[in-house]
Amino acid sequence: MIRKILMVIVTLLFLFTNLIAQKEPPPEGGQPKDFKLPKKTVFQLENGIPVTMVQYGKVPKVTISVVIRTGAISEESDEIWLSSIVGLMMKEGTKKRTATRLREDIALMGGSLDVSVGDDRTTFSCDVLSDKGPAGVELLADVIQNPIFPENELPRLKNDKLRELSIAKADPGSLTDEKFMKVLYKGHPYGAGFPTESMINNFTVDHVKKFYKNNFGALRSRIYIVGKFDEKDMEEAVRNEFSKWKSEPAIVENIPSPTSKKEIYIIDRPGSAQSTIMLGLPVIYPGNEDYIPLQVANTLLGGSFASRITTNIREEKGYTYSPYSYISPRYKTAFWAEVANVGIKVTGPALKEIFYEINRLRSEPPSPEELKGIANYISGTFVLQNSTRSGIINQLAFLDFHGLPDSYLTNYVNQVHAVTPENIKEIVQKYINPDEMTIVITGDKKVIEPQLKGFGPIRK
Repeated sequence: MIRKILMVIVTLLFLFTNLIAQKEPPPEGGQPKDFKLPKKTVFQLENGIPVTMVQYGKVPKVTISVVIRTGAISEESDEIWLSSIVGLMMKEGTKKRTATRLREDIALMGGSLDVSVGDDRTTFSCDVLSDKGPAGVELLADVIQNPIFPENELPRLKNDKLRELSIAKADPGSLTDEKFMKVLYKGHPYGAGFPTESMINNFTVDHVKKFYKNNFGALRSRIYIVGKFDEKDMEEAVRNEFSKWKSEPAIVENIPSPTSKKEIYIIDRPGSAQSTIMLGLPVIYPGNEDYIPLQVANTLLGGSFASRITTNIREEKGYTYSPYSYISPRYKTAFWAEVANVGIKVTGPALKEIFYEINRLRSEPPSPEELKGIANYISGTFVLQNSTRSGIINQLAFLDFHGLPDSYLTNYVNQVHAVTPENIKEIVQKYINPDEMTIVITGDKKVIEPQLKGFGPIRK
């Protein structure tokens, strides 16, 4: 009896709640708020290094990052992945500290030391307690300026790279990406692809030292300090530890001219149950007035869970679990791509639906309601990106790398919300043209190839 009474009460509450909800719709969201960039202190060292300091947060920690304009782009054709080995070896000891001592010292500062090597930039970062900030600066300067590159550590690091290579060559996503980049950036380091095993085995300490000498110096560097810290003490530490570092070499710009046309490349994996699809083309890079509208268009098309391509081939068709599209900006170049892992037998149908959604957006603007939801999603993501010390550094480094003003960040949210449905249609018409896209597919060729009629010529 009590159970029945409770069920009646729950039912009445449910109906009452629904009635209220129908009569009182949720309030409209407020006016989007732009990002307020924290106050910056900027100065330059005698050897040319720009330094940016930002007081941020309440936690008594500070993040120090040194961003150096070198990476895979600085490699010769027989040096693929050498930049990564150089970065790893720089953590293996300095003229003042062994590798063990480095780990102990950073631990005593309540922090961590990280090295990240990318295509265009190599970043050294340490995150330490606020009162250990000057000591963190000294340690970072020691790692960057005084590496000894111990020869006994090189075999281990090369073996690690050989394992990494083996894994990459067995991964359909890595194989697809490698081929796509080779086609778009043919003849440029971005399109270098994987190294050979013999290339890695042939690396010596002399190769490592030469790469370091030719690519590390003050004129290629920027320093960022974000968190809670004593500005006077930190500026003094930076000047003491980095001002005497050698200035050379200067930045060398190696700007590619990517190309793409309507053609298909198949990487054969006999017996594969899935196909990995990657399709895309070169697009505009940050600084172009259409770049932010293009970001909005990408997010609506395939760059979010609620995007059109994802809804179509994941939710409605069940062809794939996690498709996505993205814009990959480099220095004065960028590309747009859509990636999806689909069942081998629906490779053709999946391509058909992807192009259907692209062409639909090229011919029909989205509804204001759909666009507003996407703009709100981008704004929320943007806020999260700026909510940590490392996030602030990443944003500042992005501005400096692409030569953008602070207003790019401070006006970003309003610019996102200023994009109109008609803008989206025009942007997709202008920059995302299926007739200019390179398509790379990894999977069982004998199953895939018959499904590709009408999508473009198949190349070897």
